[in-house]
Amino acid sequence: MSTARNSEGLTLPDKDARIRDHLRRAGIDDASAQAAIDIDVALQKWRRRVMKRELGERALADLGLSIDLAQLDVLLAVRAPEGEFEDARGEETMVSTVAARLRIDPSRASRIASDLIRMGLVRRAVSQKDARRTVLELTTSGAEIVSAVRSYKFLVLGSFLKDWDPEEIALFLPLLDRFSAWSDRAGQHSAPVAERIADLRAALAELPEPPEA
Repeated sequence: MSTARNSEGLTLPDKDARIRDHLRRAGIDDASAQAAIDIDVALQKWRRRVMKRELGERALADLGLSIDLAQLDVLLAVRAPEGEFEDARGEETMVSTVAARLRIDPSRASRIASDLIRMGLVRRAVSQKDARRTVLELTTSGAEIVSAVRSYKFLVLGSFLKDWDPEEIALFLPLLDRFSAWSDRAGQHSAPVAERIADLRAALAELPEPPEA
């Protein structure tokens, strides 16, 4: 049985031996394979924490806000902080815009926007570009909530980063930006990688059909 060492140096059964073999046969060296596995472990832990929206929940609780996370998301989509949404620069915000930014169903975006309008946090306005269109804008209260929540987030993140050396931050940020684009290459496989994926597909196709319930 293949073995691997964990972060404490203990020898354990290598559950990823087959994965390492696929990567090796695709021309990916062992160091890069291990880096990919280690990064995925960190990302999965991060994803589970992000999916639980722990920071957002704490922000709403600590700030004494009576809105929920879905409503906060729509407020942020209407506010469109600089750099957070690719389509936001100079663009007016409609319900369809909110749906696209949050990748939710337009009917859901419309329902939440209507709730926020009733709460006095969002208002409807006439488009300056096309009078036939209705756009969404934050009210003063809505804008204050967004500002407070974003300040909360950056207070927490800033207090964490203040213990980093400037050299660490200078190294981390460009690498994070570079790494964030890795999924863009998901559909652009090299020939060796495409061959391994084809083998995986063929092996799965040979599995017996599950019994009918």
